[in-house]
Amino acid sequence: MTDFAASKIPINIEDEMKRSYMDYAMSVIIGRALPDVRDGLKPAHRRVLYGMRQMGLASNRGYRKCAKIVGEVMGNYHPHGDASIYDTLVRLSQDFNMRYALVDGQGNFGSIDGDPPAAMRYTEARLQALSDDVMADLDKETVDFVPNYDETTEEPSVLPAPIPNLLVNGSSGIAVGMATNVPPHNLKEIIDGVIWAIEQEQEAKGSQDQETSSPLSQDQKLRGLLERIPGPDFPTGGFIVGRAGIASAYRTGRGAIVMRAKASIEQNKKGDKQSIIVTEIPYQVNKARLIEKIAELVSDKVIEGISDLRDESDREGMRVVIELKRGEVAEVILNNLYKHTQLQTSFGVIMLAIVGGRPKVLNLAELVDSFVDFRREVVVRRTQFELRKAEARYHILEGLKIALDQLDAVITLIRGSKTVPEAREGLMTRFSLSQVQSQAILDMQLQRLTGLERQKILDEMAELLKTIERLRAILGSETLLMQMIVGELKDVQRKYGDDRRTQIIEESGELSIEDLIAEEDMAITVSNPGYIKRTPITSYRNQRRGGKGRIGMRTREEDFVSHLFVASTHAYIMIFSDRGRAYWLKVHEIPDVGPGGKGKAIANLVSMAPDERIASMLAVKEFEEGKFIVMGTLKGVVKKTELSAFSNPRAGGIIAMGVEDGDRLMAAQITDGTGEVFIGTRDGVAIRFPEGDARPMGRSAYGVKGISLREGDEVVAMEMVRPGSTLLTVTEHGYGKRTELDEYRVQSRGGVGIINIQTSERNGRVVGMASVHDEDEFMLITQQGKILRTVARDIRTIGRATQGVRLIEIDADDRVVSLARLVERDEENGTEVTN
Repeated sequence: MTDFAASKIPINIEDEMKRSYMDYAMSVIIGRALPDVRDGLKPAHRRVLYGMRQMGLASNRGYRKCAKIVGEVMGNYHPHGDASIYDTLVRLSQDFNMRYALVDGQGNFGSIDGDPPAAMRYTEARLQALSDDVMADLDKETVDFVPNYDETTEEPSVLPAPIPNLLVNGSSGIAVGMATNVPPHNLKEIIDGVIWAIEQEQEAKGSQDQETSSPLSQDQKLRGLLERIPGPDFPTGGFIVGRAGIASAYRTGRGAIVMRAKASIEQNKKGDKQSIIVTEIPYQVNKARLIEKIAELVSDKVIEGISDLRDESDREGMRVVIELKRGEVAEVILNNLYKHTQLQTSFGVIMLAIVGGRPKVLNLAELVDSFVDFRREVVVRRTQFELRKAEARYHILEGLKIALDQLDAVITLIRGSKTVPEAREGLMTRFSLSQVQSQAILDMQLQRLTGLERQKILDEMAELLKTIERLRAILGSETLLMQMIVGELKDVQRKYGDDRRTQIIEESGELSIEDLIAEEDMAITVSNPGYIKRTPITSYRNQRRGGKGRIGMRTREEDFVSHLFVASTHAYIMIFSDRGRAYWLKVHEIPDVGPGGKGKAIANLVSMAPDERIASMLAVKEFEEGKFIVMGTLKGVVKKTELSAFSNPRAGGIIAMGVEDGDRLMAAQITDGTGEVFIGTRDGVAIRFPEGDARPMGRSAYGVKGISLREGDEVVAMEMVRPGSTLLTVTEHGYGKRTELDEYRVQSRGGVGIINIQTSERNGRVVGMASVHDEDEFMLITQQGKILRTVARDIRTIGRATQGVRLIEIDADDRVVSLARLVERDEENGTEVTN
């Protein structure tokens, strides 16, 4: 006990923990979790394949129980438990995990739904033909062998793979402090890239000898490889969205690749419903869990519009059917599914592998170069082995030839010898033979003494001589060596290559909220107390002049609709307040509460001041150069400002126009700077002048005079004149008329104008104007919330100084408060503008 205590050596606990942890980490990194860059396999995969080869389970042999394979591998090479070995064996056989399976399984080996494989006592397996080729040259000293865990046998440290398996089948693993995730690729494309790299290297070496050019740079090589290897090719197919992630992964070894399911849209037999059909899903996505997730989203009402969900997959392939409700837009629901489920997911690429016994992140060029270097080493070692074998055989045949040439003397010497060693020594001494040659003569059968057998030996010697010369030429010429490598690669490509499964589509940008919302025109109504809502235009049926209209917004007795606006759900709404400030709002953010709903307070959507009211709203797709916003006030002031000046509004709004006390902004229009401005007043006066009369000003400017108003009059509308249109004027008692633009002469800005409509007690004062064509539709809304939608052609064209005709029947205590023209989405200026 005293001696034991005396032998104890004090160790710092921190040093011991650090050393022990590093030993463990390196064991996991090198011996378990990361693949070798040369054959693309982890130790467990390599041992399973080698163990099956040692059992004679070639692709042309019968299947063997997996339990026997697992026992063989565990007993001889991998003492880490049967479960991990069987899991490895199963994965090597799964065609939805491996782009090119290395094990041929028979029985239940799991499914893409996450179903586990049957117990190993029920399943059987053998090697695939590709695995036979991966290990074809093992017996030719092409790779180093190392002792197994108990040193009772040996195992290869790497397999002499004729394909870049790390790129072809990919790999994933989590080590200590690092992880790898290499995507699978198409064999044809990878071999094309490898062959191109080899040929470029050979051309550069040939050019260097002639001092004409230099080798390719790393960047040039990467560009060339990217042209031949467009991207990963997943066994489950699907789409890769965009090329930026691929380029990043190939150039740096790290990147994120967006994968998307392959889906199509089908109409049902009646043609009133659509279904989304999913036939391919992203790599390593569990189909059963994916369907469960979709059902959960439907149940939680995260995604609406799905009526049925079923899996119709069978032996013929995958088919997941997502039936939609009547009237739903399939593209919008599909975009929602991409956003909320694994129908679209990303593959984080980390091309980490063991290189020279160390973990290293490699780019595509480095991976290809590593494989080419390894393949060169394998072919050189194989050629050297074959040369040694050929030379040894030629040496023996030389001895047999000597013996046949002096047959009688040889027979006499052997018959006179008392023992085999004595005969061997005699042959070596008398005929100058080596021990190997002498032994071969002694082992020779008597039938070899015939003349025919002698000729066979001579023919074999001649053939061996050619083989030796060929092998020596290969070893002495880099060009011949690389030609052999290229030829073998082409053979593998022809034998195992197939078409690409995963399609690469151009990136359409990150899914925005607009991609998840159906695009349709909305009628946006604003009530006097400041409530706003949207309702689909389709809710209002087209009526003829003089119709009764329909309820567009429920209002209280003291409430009335003050504004009507039409825009697409994908448009951005610029809200101009009567105090000259501009705010931003997306149409789809406005609540859709139905025709009879009250809506939502604007104060909850934009940060307007309590005393501000909406004066005008514009729908804008892009804030492009060369476009302007022309604004007009109640007192006839106009101002023109470039549209691009409004491209960065703040949450609290920005100044659009300086407005004097007692005045207020009442209209805003988007123009191209070359049109004509039309201003109409409440007393039926109008002025038409060129837009160029108002020069562009900054946002905070106050503007210039557009029309000189008479006492008691005020501006009710400002329109940009559309070529070929007529001017529609509507009065508060429901009357209106259309008048040709030619009846309004062009005047200078600031004039008093001319008569537009005769106002009287019968028709009332003017409430709105619009520039319309015959095919244009427009909507009227009354103080009590009644709406009429009709076509301009239903109103006949009459002169300026008239009172108009009845457009809408209204009660005595009701009056028209607003007019809006419905604008087609494909107008020349690319925007939507209404009163």
